[in-house]
Amino acid sequence: MKDQLIIFDTTLRDGEQSPGASMTKDEKVRIAKALERMRVDIIEAGFPIASIGDFEAVQAVAKAVKDSRVCGLARALDKDIDRAGEALKAANASRIHTFIATSPIHMQMKLRMQPDEVVENAVKAVKRARQYTDDVEFSPEDAGRSDLDFLCRVLEAVIDAGAKTLNIPDTVGYNLPHQFGELIKNLRERIPNSDKAVFSVHCHNDLGLAVANSLSAVMNGARQVECTINGLGERAGNASLEEVVMAVRTRQDMFDCDTRLDTTQILAASRLVSGVTGFVVQPNKAIVGANAFAHESGIHQDGVLKNRETYEIMRAEDVGWNTNRMVLGKHSGRNAFRSRLKELGIELDSEEDLNSAFTRFKELADKKHEVFDEDIQALVSDTLTEDNERIRLISMRVCSETGETPVANVTLALDDSEVRTEMKGSGPVDAAFKAIESMVQSHTELQLYSVSNITSGTDSQGEVSVRLEKGGRIVSGQGTDTDIVIASAKAYINALNKMLLPADRAHPQV
Repeated sequence: MKDQLIIFDTTLRDGEQSPGASMTKDEKVRIAKALERMRVDIIEAGFPIASIGDFEAVQAVAKAVKDSRVCGLARALDKDIDRAGEALKAANASRIHTFIATSPIHMQMKLRMQPDEVVENAVKAVKRARQYTDDVEFSPEDAGRSDLDFLCRVLEAVIDAGAKTLNIPDTVGYNLPHQFGELIKNLRERIPNSDKAVFSVHCHNDLGLAVANSLSAVMNGARQVECTINGLGERAGNASLEEVVMAVRTRQDMFDCDTRLDTTQILAASRLVSGVTGFVVQPNKAIVGANAFAHESGIHQDGVLKNRETYEIMRAEDVGWNTNRMVLGKHSGRNAFRSRLKELGIELDSEEDLNSAFTRFKELADKKHEVFDEDIQALVSDTLTEDNERIRLISMRVCSETGETPVANVTLALDDSEVRTEMKGSGPVDAAFKAIESMVQSHTELQLYSVSNITSGTDSQGEVSVRLEKGGRIVSGQGTDTDIVIASAKAYINALNKMLLPADRAHPQV
C-alpha cells in the first residue's frame, strides 16, 4: 500500500497574512467547513496569541470542525503555547504548531539569541505544548537558509522532547527544487531519531517554486505538505493546495504516496476563498482557473473531441468542474435551489439564511435569464456577509452622460439613521464612492479597485473587489450585481463595514 501524504492547510493562518485578506470569525468557520468537506487532514486555524479576534476564530473553528484536526500556531514562548492550548480546548482533535528561527541571520538579527538558547527554547516549547496535546509540530523557521549541522541538532532535540511532526519551511522561498529535496533527504538520514517523526514542508513562492520544492521534498521522504487554497499567502504566497494534490494524484507513476482528499471539492473551496478574501483567481491558474480546462485552438479542440487525454491530463469533473450543470432560472423552486446548494457543497446555518439567499436568487433570476453555479456562490456570499453591518445601501441613482460630469445620489442606512447625499465624480463609480465617503467619513485610502465578470454574457454579474487602508490596517470588500456601479458601491460598503470592526489580528512576527 502507498503511504498517505498528509495535507496541512494553512489558508486560515498563513493565507490570511496576505495584505487585505483578513477574515472574520464567521468567514474562517465557513472556509474551515469547506476544507473539512474536502477531507483536509489538518486545518491551521490561526495564531491565537495575535489578538482576541484570532483567539476567538481558532476557538470557533475548533468547535465547528469534527473530522479534521485543528491546529493553532505558537512561537516558542510560554504565553503563546498556553493561549493556543486554551483556544483548541474544544477541538475533537488538536495540534499545536510551535516555531523558532534557526538561520544565522534570523538568530542574530531578529531573535538576538545564541544557538544554545535557540535549542533550549525549542525543547522547552515542545514540552510545554505536550501538556495540552499529544500532537505537537515543530518548525525551525528559515530552515532553507539554516546550517545543516545545527538544524540536525535542533530537530533531534525536539523529537526527544515529544514533537511528532518536523516541519521544514523554506520561509523566504530561497531554495531550488533539487536543493530542497536534498535537504529533506539529508535530515532524514542524519538525524538518529528521524524515524519517530513525520517530515513536513512549508514552501513560499517568492521565486515561483513553492509547489516544485514541495513535490521534490515529497519525493525525498516528506509525508506532510503545508499549503493554501489558491496559493494564498504573504508576499508571493504559499504552495498551492490544488496543484500539490493534483500533481501527486495525476503522477502516481512517480509518487509512492497519495492524499485522502475528495478532490471534487477543490473548485468550491477555491471560489469560497476567492470570494471571502477578494483575491481573484487568474484565468490561467492551474486546476481552478477559468481557462484550466478550456480549449480554443482548433488543433486542441479536434484532439480533445477524438480523445480527451490528447490534451487533458486530468478530468475537469475530478476537481469540481461540472460539465452538466443544472442551470436555474426564475421558474426554479426552493427545492431545486436547496438541492443545487447541496451539490455545490454550500451549507447555510439556518432556514432564515436559506430564505434570504433564495430571495436574492429570485431577484437575480428576474434580471438574468439563466443563473449559473458561480452566480449562486456569489449571492450566498452576499447573504452571509450582511449580518452586523453598520452601513447598508438603501438606494442609489447615478447619472452619466456624454460631455457632463457624472453625479451619484446615494442613500445609506448608517447605524440607526438614514442619510442621503449627492456628489460629482470623474466617473459614475468615483461619484458613488465620494458620496458614500462624505456620509461615512472613514478617512480611508483606496488601494485597489478590481472588476471581473462572474459568468459570460452582457447580463453577467459583475464582481468588484475593493481594498482600503487606514493607519496601516488593510481590509478588502466584495460586491456583486448585474449593475457594475451598484456592485462597486456594495464592495466599498462591505470594506467600510470591516474597517469599522475592531482590529482583530496582528502579524505573527510582530
